This record gives sequence, C-alpha cells and structure tokens, in this order.
Amino acid sequence: MASKLGSDSDDLVETHDINVTPFIDVMLVLLIIFMVAAPLATVDVPVDLPAATTTAQPRPDKPVFLTVKADKTLAIGDSSVPANGLAGALKAATKGDTDTRIFLRADKTVDYGDLMQVMNDMREAGYLKVALVGLEGLTKP
Repeated sequence: MASKLGSDSDDLVETHDINVTPFIDVMLVLLIIFMVAAPLATVDVPVDLPAATTTAQPRPDKPVFLTVKADKTLAIGDSSVPANGLAGALKAATKGDTDTRIFLRADKTVDYGDLMQVMNDMREAGYLKVALVGLEGLTKP
C-alpha cells in the first residue's frame, strides 16, 4: 500500500498502482533457470527394450519366429540358419509367401546394429512385415 506524503490534509490518500518490479525479477530468474535446464533435458536416456506392457496381439496358427541368439546366430523356429542362408530359409518356412508376418525376437545382449542387419537382410529377401517380440507384462522398477 502506497500513500502520498506532503499533502495539506490529514487524510492519507491511497494510490492503487501495482509495483511490477518484483514480478519482472521473478520472471527473469525463471527464464534463466529454464534456459539452463532445457539443454540438460535432451540427454540420451538408457533404455531396456525387451520388456513390453501392451496387450498381446493375436498370432496366426503357425507363426514364423526368427530368433537372433546372444552369440548372433540365427534360428527359424527350432532349426539354426546360417547368416548367408537367411533368405532361402525364410522362403522355405513361408512357402515363398513374402506377405507372411515374421516374428523377430532377439536376446537383450544383441547389439542394435546386429539386429538392424538382420532386418535389412529380411527386407532384401522381400519380407517387409516384421513383428518385434518382447516379454509381456513386465515393468521396470
């Protein structure tokens, strides 16, 4: 509350002006804090991708599972497949139907680059429908 002094009357007159200087100071401090904190929020976050909490999608009667093991060897179903024979093994497992969805699963220790190489090999063989398989119903604490 501000008052005017130096008046001849004994009544103090109130002025209704708002002092905005403290508000501007607070806003400038907040602006500086956000300018410093914003670049820190864009740092890479380590993730563990194999677990999923989504509901399971219905599978076909005889799904084709392609597995990338921890030692980077491949398997279709239960049979091992050499890396250079992936296209032929997929054609044999799907009877030549490239529209068949391939369920791809990999050990969590497999590098992302190795998994992408397998997916590139599948794409070159003509198999574009890929479903990634993860553990169901698990959450990280």
